Order: sequence, then C-alpha cells, then structure tokens
Amino acid sequence: MEKFYQLWKKFGKNFEQGGKLEKLSSFYDAFDTFLFTPSTTAKRYGAQIHDGSDSKRTMILVVMALVPALLFGMYNVGYQHLLATGQLAEGLTCALFWKAFAFGLLAVLPLIIVSYAVGLGIEFVVAQIKKEEVAEGFLVTGFIIPLIVPINTPLWMVGVATAFAVIFAKEVFGGTGYNVFNVALITRAFLFFAYPSHMTGDSVFVRTSGTWGWDGGQAVVDGFSGATPLGQLATSADASLLPMGFWDAMNGLYPGSVGETCVWAILLGAGLLICTGVASWKTMLSIVATAAVTAVLFNRFGPETAVANYPWYMQLLSGGFLFGAVFMATDPVTSARTECGKWIYGALIGFMVIVIRVLNPGYPEGMMLAILLGNAFAPLIDWCVVNANIKRRMKR
Repeated sequence: MEKFYQLWKKFGKNFEQGGKLEKLSSFYDAFDTFLFTPSTTAKRYGAQIHDGSDSKRTMILVVMALVPALLFGMYNVGYQHLLATGQLAEGLTCALFWKAFAFGLLAVLPLIIVSYAVGLGIEFVVAQIKKEEVAEGFLVTGFIIPLIVPINTPLWMVGVATAFAVIFAKEVFGGTGYNVFNVALITRAFLFFAYPSHMTGDSVFVRTSGTWGWDGGQAVVDGFSGATPLGQLATSADASLLPMGFWDAMNGLYPGSVGETCVWAILLGAGLLICTGVASWKTMLSIVATAAVTAVLFNRFGPETAVANYPWYMQLLSGGFLFGAVFMATDPVTSARTECGKWIYGALIGFMVIVIRVLNPGYPEGMMLAILLGNAFAPLIDWCVVNANIKRRMKR
C-alpha cells in the first residue's frame, strides 16, 4: 500500500501548478481525498481540531448506513418479480432466494450507475469551471436517488431528473452546503410531477418483465396487484381495510420504492448515524412522535376513510416515512441547525406528512412534500430560535 501511495503522489505532481495536467487538478484532488487521508489541514488559529476526518468520511458513513436498505431493496425487487410471475407458488427455496437477489441486483445497479454518472459528471464539470475542489455531497445523494424511485423508472428519466436537481437545486445556489432543498428529493419531485404515470400506479413498483433480457416472458398470475399499501388505502372506500399487518410492514416484503420498505434495514442505518453523531436523533424523534400524535387524532376525529383510520403505528411503518425521517430529513445542509429548531422542524414534517396522506389522496405517500416544506421553513425556524435566544439573554 505504501508503494502505491508513493506512486500516486508522484503521479499527482502532474496536476500541481505548472504541471502538464494542471487544468484537471480538481479531478485528481477528488480521488486523492477519497482514497487517502487529506494531507492538508487548517492553520493553527483558534480552537481548531486537527484530525483525519473530513466531509468525505462523514458522507461515507451515511453511505454505509444506507447499505442494508440497498441490499434488502435488491432482494425485494427480485422477490416481488418472482411473486408476481408465480414462481413462488411452491414456496421460497435457497435457489429462488439467490435468484431473487440476482434479479434485483441487475435491476437496481443501472439506476445507481446512471445516478452517479450524471450527478458526479456535472459536479466535476462545475468544479473545473469554477477552479474549485470537487464537492463530496453527491456521494450520498447519488446513493439515495435509486432507493427512492420505483424500480420500473426508465434510466433516461433518472438521468434527466438527476441533472435537473443537481443544476437547479444545488449548483445555482452555490454548490454543496448552500442548497435550500434536499437534492435527492428534488429529483423525485421532478419525476413525480413531470412523469406521474411512471411514479404512481399498480405497474411501476414491481418488475413483471425481465431484467436485461433475463427471466423475461413470464406470465403474471391472476389477481396480481403491484399497488403499494398506501396507494391501496388512498383509493379504497372501506375504512376497515388493512392492506398488510404489523410484521409485514416491519419485514418490508411488499411493493414500494427500492430502499424504503424494510423497517429493520432502516433502523440499522439509523443506529449507525445516531451512534456516530452524523444525524440528529432529535429530528428523527420529533418527526416520529408528532406523526404518531397526528395520526391518533385523525383516527379519533378524522373523516371515515381508510387512510384516516389506518392505525398510527402503521402510518409510521408504511411507505417512505422512516426512510425519509432517518436519511433525508436529517440532511445537515437543508434541515434546521439549532438544537431547539430541530424539534420544531421535525414536528412540522411529522404533522404535514399525516395531513397530506389523509386529506389529499392524490399524494398517498406524503413524506416527499412534507420534507421539502420543512426544508423551506428550516432557515426561518433557525432565525426565530436564534433571535429568541438573543432576546432572552438581553433581558437577563
């Protein structure tokens, strides 16, 4: 490893000022700081901490927290395909387990490749134009985008939506650290409003056809429905309808966006983020607690609809609620930064997600719009908290 490091640094001299590849210095710097501990630190002025931790290491921790959701999502994509095509009629065998995972891997991997290729490509180009270092924020964004879209989303749509989000929701604001809205959610919002038929319905969350020519031509079983549980509730007039049970929701073996269904996988990621201090437990707890209280109120005083009478704990376990609360609402750039503000910000999101689900059947998920609304109010929440603290101190 030491020899490789020395060769790498020797190669890097070509990218230094006056070198043959000076104009591509940001490319080398991006790979250098990704592979090795940064060789430069802040000057010793004031109370600065000098260690090997930087933003890329923090982003990698988030990516590690997302891995369980990704792996389960790959398996669930294959599982739903086998279920829809009747291949699980006699039960799940070891061979079918690995077939399900392999099928899901082949289906999800292109989404990841397109997301990173488009997003990082734009990041590299912008860095070269601005003569700055390549920002590391897209390491997480590029990983999240494939997890929050239906598996049947065409690759070109993912590429167009990713480019739109990176350019108009991030770069025009100044790049990483300056964006107002979560870039991954802007990608999903763009897809939702530009191509609604590819983001909702019974056919977008389960791949009944083959993947890259493999396992195609299978007949879909009679009575199959690929609608998500929340989608079924939104279109049902039966208030007693429960599309799935508690353990079904925990295990996540139902149609949905790639990485949003398995509660166990999301909780593993939440544990890592909280233990390492990367994400705020206050924001997570505030979202969950407020959503639970709001759901209970709708259960007692809301309209006689299926979604309004959905048990409060099932509201928390269904759809992308927990995934959004753990991985997107806690984004340090677009969420509230003051400690008190995190509670208010989380409460706003938790309240709005249930209100949207219950009162607007056109948006059965609700979490995307609730977080984007929270992003919009986060700066105002922090401003109010800071000014309230200043006034209290002046009184003292």
